[in-house]
Amino acid sequence: MSRNIIGYVVIVIGAALVAAGFNLFLIPHQLLSGGVSGISMLVGYYSDWNIGILYFLFNFPIMLWGWLIIGRRFIILSILSVTVTSWFMQIISVEQFIQDPVLGSVFGGVLVGIGTGITLRVGGSTGGFDIIGSIVTRRRDFPLGTVIFILNGFVIIILGFLDNWDSALYSMLAIYIAGKIVDNIHIRHVKVTAFIVTNETQKLLEQLLLLPRGVTIIKTQGAYSHTEKDMLMTVTTRYELAELRKIIRDVDQKAFVNIVETVGVFGEFTRKSE
Repeated sequence: MSRNIIGYVVIVIGAALVAAGFNLFLIPHQLLSGGVSGISMLVGYYSDWNIGILYFLFNFPIMLWGWLIIGRRFIILSILSVTVTSWFMQIISVEQFIQDPVLGSVFGGVLVGIGTGITLRVGGSTGGFDIIGSIVTRRRDFPLGTVIFILNGFVIIILGFLDNWDSALYSMLAIYIAGKIVDNIHIRHVKVTAFIVTNETQKLLEQLLLLPRGVTIIKTQGAYSHTEKDMLMTVTTRYELAELRKIIRDVDQKAFVNIVETVGVFGEFTRKSE
């Protein structure tokens, strides 16, 4: 089974978990998941419109923005995730089998966090503020889950003023749990350094320089073969690692790659645009 197929399967599983978290734990208690999905829920609660369809419609312009800023593969996977999530929300019935809203917010947050985290791990997103958060963390050095949590906070404040602060705080609990799980599964705010020994230096550089990170070329020589090769060194984040691996596989499948965790980075981490 190819890695692309595995990625699509993970996206579908993540979408199912997110939809289950919405329909089985959050929506029955009229809680919010935050972000675009939270806005969709808020509009749905007060208008009786289909929340799954609203989720797709509200995500559409954000995915267009992400296409321009982040890249084609990321958005294709995100479109798949949003579409499948909306579909699962139509087939998973909204049932309140847990009476306690605290348990609803906890387990809803866990399912949404796991679904979002594994989706981001394979290079996609669940749309909405995940895309906005990915754009922000690409340009600034912040943990992705924390950025999403801050963005979601604005939605929760709206719920507090429109409905009641109990529901708002329960929703905040769900969002906090989901954000922490996203950070643990997805990036944990970890930097990594990739050392790439390749015979396709120029082709690889053309692709790597499209990313917002710098690349250093180091001349190396094999101790056994005495063959001179180039080694490319780049520092990136865990959440960008899936894209980096795909580029290397597509350009030079014979490249030797060593990826190590980076303790700290000093100086300019994000490459400035020309």
